[in-house]
Amino acid sequence: MRSRTPDRLCAEAIDLARAAAEEAALPGMVGEHIDAVADGDRVVTHLFGCKEVGYRGWRWAVTVTRASRAKIVTLDETALLPGPDALLAPEWVPWSERLRPGDMGPGDLLPTEAEDLRLEPGFSGEDAPPPNSVVTEAMVEVADVADVEDAEVVAGSPAVQPAPARGGIADVAEELGMRRARVLSRYGLHAAADRWEEAYGAKTPMAQAAPATCMTCGFLTPLTGSLRQAFGVCANEFAPADGRVVSLAYGCGAHSEAAIMPKPPRPAEPVLDETVVERVALRPERDGGSVEDAGPPEELGHS
Repeated sequence: MRSRTPDRLCAEAIDLARAAAEEAALPGMVGEHIDAVADGDRVVTHLFGCKEVGYRGWRWAVTVTRASRAKIVTLDETALLPGPDALLAPEWVPWSERLRPGDMGPGDLLPTEAEDLRLEPGFSGEDAPPPNSVVTEAMVEVADVADVEDAEVVAGSPAVQPAPARGGIADVAEELGMRRARVLSRYGLHAAADRWEEAYGAKTPMAQAAPATCMTCGFLTPLTGSLRQAFGVCANEFAPADGRVVSLAYGCGAHSEAAIMPKPPRPAEPVLDETVVERVALRPERDGGSVEDAGPPEELGHS
């Protein structure tokens, strides 16, 4: 049974414990003796204060012991342990809970959990879709056309032509871009919609002060699928949401019809005054042939 009273010889070995702590710590970083705690029969831990910066409330713990009927106390171990009011690091949180949008950088890899609720099984090629599904009908139709186009033609009558080889569903799915092991689930779709609505939705301060919504903006590029009814992508380089998915109820001051700039004024047509006529006197030169000005021009009255 563990004794609550420290062994007398072990409790008196303060100098031995301090020497061990000073050997493990930096010079002058071991403080005063705090307490001696019994860890068992003839096993005592001496606690000393720690003066190192950044380790407020920590204590040097030096455990000493002695054998039964022995008078010599020996050193067991030395460690730096936190005290009741020690400054500790925050509790460790898994990376998946610490990750925030924008934390990833070039070269980073983000693993996805196998049971991620945002994803659901897609068509990987190893499984076959239901016989009457849209995926099956599209694949069969494309496969038939591909078989006819890729059939090898040999010399001879049509009766000797080889039957075209039919491609697998996985090959057709890969050609159509439908071969994915997992696709977005309804939960993942709703989570993304809520996130986009919170960032660029009708309740944001920018949308509250906007002259109109994105639904009537010429810079809106609608999405496809079910998200088309509620979201689009902003294509205005001067808008705060350029390149972002925005709600149709969102808006900003860069709306295409918010303020149309007037056209620059067109200058008036030039006016030509043709009522003034210059009269030039002609006279032949001695050599004959050329004409020169006989004097200053005279103005005629307005006709």
